Amino acid sequence: MKIAVLKETAAGERRVSATPETVKKFVGLGATVAVESGAGETASIADQAYADAGATVGTAAATLQDADIVLGVQGPDPAALTGARPGAWIVAGLNPFGERARVDAYASAGFEALAMEFMPRITRAQSMDILSSQSNLAGYKAVLDAAAEYGRAFPMMMTAAGTVSAAKAFVMGVGVAGLQAIATARRLGAQVSATDVRAATKEQILSLGAKPIFVEAVKGIEGEGTGGYATEMSDEYKAAQAELVSSHIAKQDIVITTALIPGRPAPRLISDAQIASMKPGSVIVDLAVEAGGNVEGAVAGEVVTIHGVKIVGHRNVPSRLAADSSALFARNLFNFLSAFWDKEQGKPVLDEEIGNAIRLTQGGKVVHERLL
Repeated sequence: MKIAVLKETAAGERRVSATPETVKKFVGLGATVAVESGAGETASIADQAYADAGATVGTAAATLQDADIVLGVQGPDPAALTGARPGAWIVAGLNPFGERARVDAYASAGFEALAMEFMPRITRAQSMDILSSQSNLAGYKAVLDAAAEYGRAFPMMMTAAGTVSAAKAFVMGVGVAGLQAIATARRLGAQVSATDVRAATKEQILSLGAKPIFVEAVKGIEGEGTGGYATEMSDEYKAAQAELVSSHIAKQDIVITTALIPGRPAPRLISDAQIASMKPGSVIVDLAVEAGGNVEGAVAGEVVTIHGVKIVGHRNVPSRLAADSSALFARNLFNFLSAFWDKEQGKPVLDEEIGNAIRLTQGGKVVHERLL
């Protein structure tokens, strides 16, 4: 069973899909692992470290030759997969809705594409969930990016020359990224508040020492979709939420937005008028900027200033912490493949529950129900 680890080719992608730790574990399962030279360079992993862990390091062509499984952070270019075995698994974050043509090309080439971001949110798959592991680091980095752009200190400081007031930070969307953003802003000494469309998150916000900001007594608050994801709200709720948020945002120094709806454009949370109500020098970090953005005027890949407020729209935030995000991503992939490893066959054999949830293509066709 040959596993190929390719160098990422997407612009700005610094992560890698395997580390020496996971290479060693795959070899322990009986697999052979081939790593493209330079694959780990941007994540601070030298080729020699892979070789020491038991991988063969070489060119892309040699790495792919007769590969049964190709690992990636982002989906590799189908045209660049020449040499992999017919029916080889492509295991990566495949962005199935945004890169539909690529999915079709995997099908045409006869590959079995497995989208790791479709991993079901069930207990036994938690250790395989790339969205959670990467969002955790994105939430942390978002606060550091806000601190870097914010021209003041986060904590209250009492000095002989007077007192510096604590920054007020507001987190919108309390999923994995939001929870980590709350914890990080609290660690830095900010006064933190947070909101979400799911009423169940109120306790989580309180448990981290932050103040929950919720619309009370309006129908449509329970925005819990399937699998723990947020879903759309009632119009009445949206209006009440907008009013509450407007009055709260005007008093904030830092706002971090994390709201995403799978397969849909990111919901608009902050309008131009709300930005105008904020103090000059405030900072908004939009973690959903690549999915259309939660903030009006946010630009993917740029820090823009609107009404004196800086709006941070960095792309691929987990990649900005490439060594740690690669380590977690690589473990997610190993945890997934090793959980289904059949020792007698010397390869992973998927069950229906997880296999059907993540399999996009098989037998030359697109087979996933969400793509048909």
